[in-house]
Amino acid sequence: MILRILFCFQCCLCISQTKAADQPADSLGIIIKSSEPYVKKIKAYISFGEKIGGQDFDAVISTGNKGIQLARKNGDSVSVGVLKRQIGEAYYFKGSYGAAATFFYESVAVLEKTNEKASLASSYNALAKLYRKTKDLPRSFENYDKALIIFQALNDSSGIAMIYNESGVVFEYAGQYDKAVERYRASLKIDERLNDQIGISYALSNLAGVYTMQNKFSKAEAYLKQSLAVRKAIKDNFQIALNFSDLGGNYLSAENFGKAKTYIDSSNMIADAMSYPELKSRNYEMLAKVAEKQGDFKTALQYNQKKSALSDSLFNIEKSKQIEELNTRYETVKKENKIKAQQNEITLRNILMGAGMILVILGILLGYTQYRRYKWRQEAKMQANILRQQEMAATAVLEAEEAERSRIATDLHDGVGQIMSAAKMNLSAYEQNLTFKNSSEKESFEKIISLIDTGCKEIRSVSHSMMPNALLKNSLAAAIREFTDNLDHNSLKVHLYTEGFDESFNSNIETVLYRVIQECVNNVIKHSGASVLDISLVKEDKEITATIEDNGKGFDSSANEKKEGIGLKNIRTRIEYLKGTVDFKSKPGEGTLVALHIPL
Repeated sequence: MILRILFCFQCCLCISQTKAADQPADSLGIIIKSSEPYVKKIKAYISFGEKIGGQDFDAVISTGNKGIQLARKNGDSVSVGVLKRQIGEAYYFKGSYGAAATFFYESVAVLEKTNEKASLASSYNALAKLYRKTKDLPRSFENYDKALIIFQALNDSSGIAMIYNESGVVFEYAGQYDKAVERYRASLKIDERLNDQIGISYALSNLAGVYTMQNKFSKAEAYLKQSLAVRKAIKDNFQIALNFSDLGGNYLSAENFGKAKTYIDSSNMIADAMSYPELKSRNYEMLAKVAEKQGDFKTALQYNQKKSALSDSLFNIEKSKQIEELNTRYETVKKENKIKAQQNEITLRNILMGAGMILVILGILLGYTQYRRYKWRQEAKMQANILRQQEMAATAVLEAEEAERSRIATDLHDGVGQIMSAAKMNLSAYEQNLTFKNSSEKESFEKIISLIDTGCKEIRSVSHSMMPNALLKNSLAAAIREFTDNLDHNSLKVHLYTEGFDESFNSNIETVLYRVIQECVNNVIKHSGASVLDISLVKEDKEITATIEDNGKGFDSSANEKKEGIGLKNIRTRIEYLKGTVDFKSKPGEGTLVALHIPL
């Protein structure tokens, strides 16, 4: 298995580099040091790491750490995760596997909390390669599968091809060469469709590795030379170094020691220039075998010593323990997060259940409230109907009363009044034909005519009182003035003040007010013994206010409130019909005040 682990790790790195090939490293460095907006600068940091990832590992680490600081200041978790993976890959190629593991796990932990799935898949891929290095194949497969699932969900053909290439090496380690070839060929097919030259070169190189292990050296050599031609075309020295080493390994297995040494030395020259210890270690191991096969045991020993020195610095038990510890810590955090998520889910479920119960209770209360409101509305409707019926009844009574008054007044005026007038006229005519024996007979006859005349006047007065012409012809104020003018002003002085009644407005209100004031004045004349009566009648925009005040003997209004007479009850009934109020204020010896308020 000639450098499977190196080849496939570098595959991912080089695919990223092609994406950053648009801008040279120098121009990216200028952007990093400039005062450009954050988005442009962080893009330059990531592109710089991709650009020089296979050339200057120390620069990747130094620049990447600065980029992480900038990304953290701006709350950019995705960029932090990507830069940590780049730094981890640089440490991997430097042979610092413990540091590489730390950055890989930190990258995964950060990206798992974001929606940047493609970057997370690349970090899973990096972890899978690390476990492949430590020969922990189950964990390697687990992380490759995580990455593959994400790339398939994203329909990322390049990513899928990369995972096929990478995971094929694990099948090689497991001795499942057919599955390894199947994956490499699947990767090659995708890369050819995408015209991905780097992917094609790695798929060819990996297929050659399987054939070398199966001792199909000629077939392996053909694939390796195809791969080398592609890598020379894209002028990537690091990939060329890997290809030289792989060709050297193939020739070593085929016991063509001359060609093996030539290619391995060429690979070492590039690895020395790049300070790539793992590639050099593997090359020293193969050179030692070449020297041993050629019988030069001294040279073989020297190569083995160089290889041992590098291997000791590259990987040891302590570093393996460190990686295992990091994995344990990562798995523990994942379990804790899972437990926490489950607890949050239970809490949320309880909250939702509580909220559901509250909603049910609120729904019941709302339903009850709506039911109560419905009942109130129905009761209000019923009450309104009752009031309307009462009003209609009161209106009907008042209208019937007024109609009856009008009929009686008409009958008195047109019937009895006319008869009385005719009787007076007949008696006056009859008087011309009579001869009175003495003056007493004549006086008696004239007294009869006078009584009839008085009766006519009384009938006319009653009919006018029951249906005043002024109210029918003019305004309310004119009708009341006509009524008060007919009173005996020698016994009762009446002061009338009206305002706002120049024109008629509502016949029902006018009629009711007239009747009430008429009733109040009649009560003053009959019961109070007053000498002065003040009547005030004011109409405003929203109400009518009327006061009737006398200086009579008065009465105890509080004591009489419960035993009001028919007159006072009639006054209240009529004013309440108009939705108004009536107040009686009186004390013995202090006169009486009747205040009326009627809303318009």
